[in-house]
Amino acid sequence: MNTDRPPSHQEWKALYDAAIEFKKAAPWDWMHDIDIFGVQDPVRGETGYCCIMGAAGEHYALGVYLGAEGLAGIMRIVSGDISPYNGEALFIQKCLMASFEDRKYLQKEDLQQIKALGLRFRGNNAWPMFRNYTPGLVPWFLTGKEAGFLTLALQQAVEVSRRFQKDPDMLNHSSSEQYFVRVPVKQCESILWKDEWIEPLFPESNDFPVMALDETLLKRLKKVKFQQKGIWEVDFFYVPAPIKEKEDRPYYPYMSIMVEHNSAFIFYFQIEKRDELTSKFPEKFVSFLESAKIKPKEFLVKRDEVYASLEPFASILGSKIKMVENLPMLDDARRSMREFIR
Repeated sequence: MNTDRPPSHQEWKALYDAAIEFKKAAPWDWMHDIDIFGVQDPVRGETGYCCIMGAAGEHYALGVYLGAEGLAGIMRIVSGDISPYNGEALFIQKCLMASFEDRKYLQKEDLQQIKALGLRFRGNNAWPMFRNYTPGLVPWFLTGKEAGFLTLALQQAVEVSRRFQKDPDMLNHSSSEQYFVRVPVKQCESILWKDEWIEPLFPESNDFPVMALDETLLKRLKKVKFQQKGIWEVDFFYVPAPIKEKEDRPYYPYMSIMVEHNSAFIFYFQIEKRDELTSKFPEKFVSFLESAKIKPKEFLVKRDEVYASLEPFASILGSKIKMVENLPMLDDARRSMREFIR
């Protein structure tokens, strides 16, 4: 069976019905985005961690954050580590989202589906929209299986919210690492639900895998007669300019950039797919160093992942690495790029 098939007419109907009931319940009137609970997918067994949004009166939605990776992403936003209004928030979310938007934000596919179901909506924050969010990829339309799970999550969110309204402590556990999860139990052709407390197994951070210099690249660097000068600010980040290749889902390219700390001169930048950076960056950076025949006295970085990635290069180059709070010249260059691609 094709797991990427689009939802059937019946699956769409069930999803819109569940979204309409969720909107009528208006659980954001008494729940906040920190009141997170889980719903386990009866098909895949994965837990989606549900976050009800709308208490601030701005964005009304149910986000179902998939697995421990999804939960880690939403917790970075809820904790304030990353602002929801910062563009970075888009790139770390792994979730299924049911939101209620103004009509102008829907795409033609959304409007066609609403018309096919004979539904009508009017006003601001009234039009249901459903999307899959995957880190590094453009938010996209749901598959049939995703629609099925999001339908169940919306239904369970209504149930949990009504219980929470009567018992605001129901999501609290003596261990802060345990989460309240609604777990399906299959009985004949139906599904019953029970409560469980589950501790997510968070994976090791893979935000930026450490890069290794192989022997060939090491030998190439050792042959270069470098001039050492300057301080280079270095960072890696997603660029909010989607790229679409053939029929594939559009993705956000990932940039590696180095800017001179005093002159703001951009020494180096490359753009590629996020999952290709680890394999391509060492060769490209070594080729740049061979051509330029310069190396910095010091690299400035502001993230642990970038520090770890540059460490093998700094070691062989005899350059220092320093963690700092801000990269002023690089951030200026980044802002200019954002203005250019708007």
